[in-house]
Amino acid sequence: MIKNIQNLHQFYDLMSSTKGIRDKIAGLYFENQNIPPELTNSLKASLNALENIPKTDGKQILSLNDDKTILLNMSYEIEELKKDIYFIEHSQKEFYLYLGKLHTDFFKQIHEGEKLLKGIHFNNFITDRDGTINNYCGRYKSSIQSLYNSLFLTHFACQCADNSVILTSAPVKDIGLIDMSINPKNIFIYAGSKGREYIDKQGIYGQMAIGEKEQNILASLNERLTGLVSRPEYTIFSLIGSGLQFKYGQTTISRQNIYKSIAEEESKQFLHVVKGIVDEIDPQKKFFRIEDTGMDIEIILTLKNAGTIKTLNTANLKAFDKGDGIQFLNSTLNLGIEKGPNLVCGDTKSDIPMVAASIEKTQETWSIFVTEDKELQKEVTNICPRSFFISEPDILVSLLNNLST
Repeated sequence: MIKNIQNLHQFYDLMSSTKGIRDKIAGLYFENQNIPPELTNSLKASLNALENIPKTDGKQILSLNDDKTILLNMSYEIEELKKDIYFIEHSQKEFYLYLGKLHTDFFKQIHEGEKLLKGIHFNNFITDRDGTINNYCGRYKSSIQSLYNSLFLTHFACQCADNSVILTSAPVKDIGLIDMSINPKNIFIYAGSKGREYIDKQGIYGQMAIGEKEQNILASLNERLTGLVSRPEYTIFSLIGSGLQFKYGQTTISRQNIYKSIAEEESKQFLHVVKGIVDEIDPQKKFFRIEDTGMDIEIILTLKNAGTIKTLNTANLKAFDKGDGIQFLNSTLNLGIEKGPNLVCGDTKSDIPMVAASIEKTQETWSIFVTEDKELQKEVTNICPRSFFISEPDILVSLLNNLST
């Protein structure tokens, strides 16, 4: 294990090693076996290595290359390790008290959620990941799932739902959803690229059909962007936030992270460069639609005819969303969303199409959103009257854990 982390690559290697340790510990928990002290000590050593990275203005300083450094806020990586260590060494009651000190109205929100949902067995549990069931991290590549998070979600999936789907905009593999997760096998369906690709409970990979012309133009785009971030002045954009992600039917490149590690002018200039590449490849805007979140540049293959998910083409263009992904997964994996009841969880406007797709199939739809945004709450409630709102992902996963007991 690297004890003296000096550069960004060593940092990512360390975080990758914590995934393996958490995997082992989770397996022992599910087998009701004792946790060897050396595994806990390994997590403590990882935490110590992160806390010992030099800081300035509350951010860790790491070398990017010979002549450039980067400031990173590692609060996710550090705090999640602290939580896991506390979870291992204390009872669940004590761990809840620990979380209660971190989150306002922790127990009140759980109690209110229990009153709404206790006793319901869901046909489908469909949820977004980051910001919903997983705390936000400044870098997707190091957003390793925590031990307590996996155990709480797995308890709920096993006891309270027939199908459990984690649906995200990130790719499903190759530095994607499956690589960040430590959940046991055969429990969850992992859906990436807004549902265009998936790994089912048996570990079988599947994807939506995309035409040859669309595949070729997307491959051309990906080649250009790979070359772009290989240039020293742009390498940083592949190492912060979402990085460069080749999703199925979509490519994402980060231009900023939640901690504003990149100077605003530099971020805007990079957005301009990326838009220029897209315009060169698709001058008539027949194939791609760009969505700029302020953090990520999403370059999405468009969808023909807003009501269908089968044809990617150039007329009546619509960006593929998570609602389209749910329709595809429902028809491909026979989820039976139309039977209900379904529980859909999210945290941003991009998750609303999931709720709409479920409510269109059945009124037996409940939703939980992790948000304090009143406008978003109103929009969700207008679509799904059985909606509940929570302030933090930790509170949501703790509520789900309580529902399983």
